[in-house]
Amino acid sequence: MSLTQAVRDKLDIPDLVTGGKSLKDVTVDIAKPNEDFPTKLWWNTFLLVLTITLIDVAIIGYLFYEGLYLLGINNPVGWGFFVVNFVFWIGIGHAGTLISAVLYLFRQGWRTGINRAAEAMTIFAVLVAASNLILHVGRPWLGFWLFPYPNERGPLWVNFRSPLIWDTFAVSTYLSISMVFWYLGLIPDLATLRDRATETWRKNLYNILAFGWVGSARAWSHLEIVSMILAALSTPLVLSVHTIVSFDFAVSILPGWHTTIFPPYFVAGAIFSGFAMVVTLMVIAREVFNLKNYITMKHLDNMNKIMMVTGLIVGLAYGTEFFIAWYSGNEYEGFAFWNRAFGPYGWAYFIMISCNVLSPQVFWFRKLRYNIPVMFIASLVVNVGMWFERFVIMMTLNRDFLPSSWAMYTPSLFDYAMLIGTFGIFFTLFLLWCRIMPVIAIAEVKTVMPQKEGAHH
Repeated sequence: MSLTQAVRDKLDIPDLVTGGKSLKDVTVDIAKPNEDFPTKLWWNTFLLVLTITLIDVAIIGYLFYEGLYLLGINNPVGWGFFVVNFVFWIGIGHAGTLISAVLYLFRQGWRTGINRAAEAMTIFAVLVAASNLILHVGRPWLGFWLFPYPNERGPLWVNFRSPLIWDTFAVSTYLSISMVFWYLGLIPDLATLRDRATETWRKNLYNILAFGWVGSARAWSHLEIVSMILAALSTPLVLSVHTIVSFDFAVSILPGWHTTIFPPYFVAGAIFSGFAMVVTLMVIAREVFNLKNYITMKHLDNMNKIMMVTGLIVGLAYGTEFFIAWYSGNEYEGFAFWNRAFGPYGWAYFIMISCNVLSPQVFWFRKLRYNIPVMFIASLVVNVGMWFERFVIMMTLNRDFLPSSWAMYTPSLFDYAMLIGTFGIFFTLFLLWCRIMPVIAIAEVKTVMPQKEGAHH
């Protein structure tokens, strides 16, 4: 139930919708990017990322034809950029479910301005991550072997003790629940676009997508119940999915990987990088689509605070890893972390520390939390740092127990192209989605608008 403006002013509660907007204004403003012809800026950006995506698809095809020898992977480093990208994009996908599910359960009103874009970000990031998971297995055309299904291979089934199978179950479950939760919330807004459509084909398309939604009290009641159930199912997934991803490393016996701090450390890092990407996307969306009245400084301030807190947790995890390596007295563990900080990839480690631990400290200051250029640059810096975190974790393989097997991992041009290509795919999907569906949840934003004096509650 919304508070009156007088009460909000008295309690010093910032408005989540500014500009004195009416209910009609909300619908018109948010639906505008979907109904108007795309701007020149949108076309230029879309053509750029689409070109990157097409180049990436061509490189993947060439990789299928020639083989993985084109990449920089070698004997001690058998995964390379593929698993770095996989863990990075799974982490990006975490914030969407966190914002949608956890904040929904706790009835946080500020979620309404950012949850829709965050949910879409989750879907696209998980798809990009899954593609890297399939590609790194060496024979991606046999990737369907990862799924347990009745087959013609007799008693040959997947190895349920393999972390790769855990990833398959975790990612597919996470993607399924996230897609249903995302699409369910879209239905009322798709019906709004249907009712506003002037072209017959557009009206019919949105009617199909909205499943004939009529907005009755019964329909809203069912939507609320199912949303609550899905939010309750999604919340444990936020914790479990990246915990399972961390088991890819933690269940091994390699020094630097065989550690119990990985599950909470990976979850905190995923939320950290995910919120950073949400800030990046929200800053761009509010400027490009003129949504400053709906993605307010209050929304961005709250996300900056979460980035700051999770950044501190990640920094604590970095310190804990070194402390345990020293305290355990294990010479192999101690060397692994000394090598991580001062070995041949030490430069990557200090980039990681600078980006992930030092840069979020600017958000201790309210003036900087409310500064658009500062938060935008900080969000980009954090994601650079989180990618390097995964890079550093992977590259500890270059020096294991036997010095005779030590080698340097040097990425090839194909590795870099595949990395850039993941961003091309992600932003191509995101820009297409912004044109077809509302960036902000129209129906949900209206529930947190300040009520005028004398309005009925």
